[in-house]
Amino acid sequence: MTQRAAVGDETAVRVVECYGRRVIVETDHHERIAAELFGKRLAVVCGDEVRIRNARDVASSGDAPRVVAIEPRRTLFSRTDSRGRTEPLAANLTLLAVVIAPQPEPDPFMVDRYLAGAVFAGIAGAVIVNKCDLPAAREPSFVELIREYRGAGYTVLEVSAKQRVALDSLTSLLVSQVTMLVGQSGVGKSTFTNALIPASEQQTRTLSESSGEGRHTTVSTALLRIPGGGELIDSPGVRDYAPALIEDSYVQTGWPEIHALSPQCRFNNCLHLREPGCAITQAVEARTLSPRRYESYKRLMHIMRGLAPDYERRR
Repeated sequence: MTQRAAVGDETAVRVVECYGRRVIVETDHHERIAAELFGKRLAVVCGDEVRIRNARDVASSGDAPRVVAIEPRRTLFSRTDSRGRTEPLAANLTLLAVVIAPQPEPDPFMVDRYLAGAVFAGIAGAVIVNKCDLPAAREPSFVELIREYRGAGYTVLEVSAKQRVALDSLTSLLVSQVTMLVGQSGVGKSTFTNALIPASEQQTRTLSESSGEGRHTTVSTALLRIPGGGELIDSPGVRDYAPALIEDSYVQTGWPEIHALSPQCRFNNCLHLREPGCAITQAVEARTLSPRRYESYKRLMHIMRGLAPDYERRR
């Protein structure tokens, strides 16, 4: 057991689980401690490096430590809500692993937005295809979707968490990474966590027989250490995701195949919508660029414009 910080001292720790104003922090010696946030304006997320102070130093009852400051974040993965407000999800990530499966039926446009959000945050992105042992994984539409992601240049792994198929390749990908698993409910994120980190005791998601949609079983984000190396954050399943708002000209960076082709456009500031001499629209017409991926790019552009507070002024 490590020695707690003396009264009046501040200790550097990391947030490994969040429950609103209450968090679990971990010391350099892997001791996990319950703490509370000090000050209404202080907001932390899983992965944050923070400083705590014993609560007896502040005007508070009890002796739980208080989080008093956040260290500068190297990366911050966020989303935008329906009102255009940014909500941080996790800090100091190095890899975002988007989990999809043939069941429940994937939403490829949401997967694209996750992958784009990783690029915008300066985080590497990968696609993890779970339940590859199911017959539905061989359906032409699903096979084509996987082909699109490989063709765009993403790392794509086909595995089965339940049957433990190709888990070694996933473990190798996660070594030395701080990875967040994201995706729809029911795709098997918590099953991955259980398989990679048996001591995590995370509940697995089950599919609703009536709707085919996953039931949410992860209620908070928690950072866990993988025995073979690396760290993993399992997040609650979602039904939608939109990245933090950025300028129109940067949206294309979230589509590597579009961004790589954009220097061939006639205009340097081409947004690949209706501009003449656009190499992107020409590639879509020639079927050398995925029409669905291009449609996904346009959808995010419209989402960004619709949520941006100054949308009308920029039109």
